[in-house]
Amino acid sequence: MLSRQAKTLSAQQIKGVLNYLAQTRRATRNQAIFFLSLKAGLRAKEIALLTWAMVTDASGEIDDCIRLTDNASKGKSGGVIPMAADLKIALRALHIASKPSHLDDRVIQTSRSSQTSPQMIVNLFRHWYADLGFIGCSSHSGRRTFITRMARNIGRYGGSMRDVQALARHQSLAMTQRYVEVDSEAMRQVVNC
Repeated sequence: MLSRQAKTLSAQQIKGVLNYLAQTRRATRNQAIFFLSLKAGLRAKEIALLTWAMVTDASGEIDDCIRLTDNASKGKSGGVIPMAADLKIALRALHIASKPSHLDDRVIQTSRSSQTSPQMIVNLFRHWYADLGFIGCSSHSGRRTFITRMARNIGRYGGSMRDVQALARHQSLAMTQRYVEVDSEAMRQVVNC
């Protein structure tokens, strides 16, 4: 099972992706897509269906959280996801660049359409990772990296795996645990505590 999962991204790979995306034609949009996956754990479908109403506050500014609706998520896994600072910056830049006229406008659009499809998001990630030579990475790599990072760090803030489950919007804790990458070095260190 583990070998079929999307690989997580290292800190060096994340820097590589960001440098690569900065050189792309739609850099602002592409960076927002990457951060929605990496910093909010959104799936391709959720990135494609995200509207400005889900990421802005009552005054039209980028909010401190994403309010993902059930119809934009997998099953009924919508929810509120706190927004990381760098994701907020990326969305603010995209908001300024795209000048949406309605809150129902999609956050991610193509040059030919005011919306995009989940498959297009999957294809973008596939293209980016292939160009970078990242074997085994897919549109789900950012989500797995997000969940793994949350699981490794939640204890520092007094949280538990149940909080990670809520961030991942999984029905079961067992599903969340399947996403978390095993850290052999951490295991070696913890047994010597």
